Amino acid sequence: MARASVGIQVVDLKSGSALYSRNADRLFLPASNMKLFTAALALERLGPDYRLTTHLVRARSGDLILVGGGDPSLSGRTYPYRKDPRDQKDTPETNPLRAIEELADQAVAAGIVRVDGDVVGDDQLYPWAPYPPSWTVDDLSQEDGAPVSALTINDNAIALMIHPAARAGEIALLSFQPALEYYAVDNQVLTVAGQKEARIRLTRLPGSRQIVVWGSIPLAGATVREAVAVDDPALFAACALYDALARRGVAIRGRPVARHRAVSEDPWPVDGDVIATRNSPPLVELLQVIEKVSQNLHAELMLREVARVTRGAGTRESGLQELASWLAGIGIKTEEWRAEDGSGLSRNDQVSPRAVTRLLSAMNASKNAAAWLSLLPVGGEDGTLEHRLCCVGDVSAARQVRAKTGTLTRAVTLSGYADSKTRGRLAFSILVNNFAAPPAEVRAWIDRMALTLVE
Repeated sequence: MARASVGIQVVDLKSGSALYSRNADRLFLPASNMKLFTAALALERLGPDYRLTTHLVRARSGDLILVGGGDPSLSGRTYPYRKDPRDQKDTPETNPLRAIEELADQAVAAGIVRVDGDVVGDDQLYPWAPYPPSWTVDDLSQEDGAPVSALTINDNAIALMIHPAARAGEIALLSFQPALEYYAVDNQVLTVAGQKEARIRLTRLPGSRQIVVWGSIPLAGATVREAVAVDDPALFAACALYDALARRGVAIRGRPVARHRAVSEDPWPVDGDVIATRNSPPLVELLQVIEKVSQNLHAELMLREVARVTRGAGTRESGLQELASWLAGIGIKTEEWRAEDGSGLSRNDQVSPRAVTRLLSAMNASKNAAAWLSLLPVGGEDGTLEHRLCCVGDVSAARQVRAKTGTLTRAVTLSGYADSKTRGRLAFSILVNNFAAPPAEVRAWIDRMALTLVE
């Protein structure tokens, strides 16, 4: 490809030989291909059946404490993953706070009729260090850069729904999903006639729980959805639980509060009786969301949970140390990769195509190979590949590709497996950086390359 940095490696998994290499040892920005590394580490270190548990504790102090267990599934998602959007988060058929409602039901069934203290969101399982290095300021206010917390509700994001008013010249109408009063909104969006598309900008004021939204929305236009990251997930969870209990008639003396643990602090015991619990789906189903949907926050949580289990410290740094140890064990050298996060949102992550195919080769030979393969999007079928590959070739060929996509401003990537008609299964990595062409053209070129491996 002209005017771009391109790295490619294709490996025959039967023989282990490289069929094609181009800049295979150079380092490239992987974007979400970094999730291959994180998911593989979690699957190998924790196992496909591993589960995470959230507890609700009635403390001796009178507080009711929601103790986060690193579970990313406290949302309206359906598990295991299905490609039908009605089974996914943020659709009218799902309740983003379903898990909180279930815990509130358990609390009432356990005899909770009053809370003499506060409703506490406790995320101390992982130290409070919510943002990896080199995530941008824009990332932090958006759903893709939601803060990392051991107490995660609805992917630590809310959706601001902007509806046109009844008449032109009037301020637009707003609603939240979930319908929880967490942010205050300064609404400056005007309903206008004759305009075809909405023109809306949104910002979250630093250090505050206030959103400013401005612009215009057509009178006859559709509702606009703007996702906003929650600044303090533990506090958000406490607010959601407080609201759910109050609606069930529970009298609460205190207020919703958050309790975080600094990196320099040791965990403290939560003294009281466990009155409700929620277990996550099996790990393999959580990892499917990471790979199929390309969910950044979930990948970050898995990195920290591996670190907590294997190294006794649920930190990003310990997770990357464990990743380094595991990669060395499968023959990937330290000079072949570097990472600052587990999701690939960091602009300082780098990997070589050879490192990626070595990872793919190792996972193909793993005892967890079947589970691993089930994580990856299928060409023309589901996840981030649902509408790809089939557009530049036939659908049957597209379905012979299982691969992880990756997209950032200067990176478009695709790595995974292609079932060749003549050579069997191939592992491939195509990493394109610093391109001058439109991203759609780069993706189409990558798709043609992947389909060539099938043919």
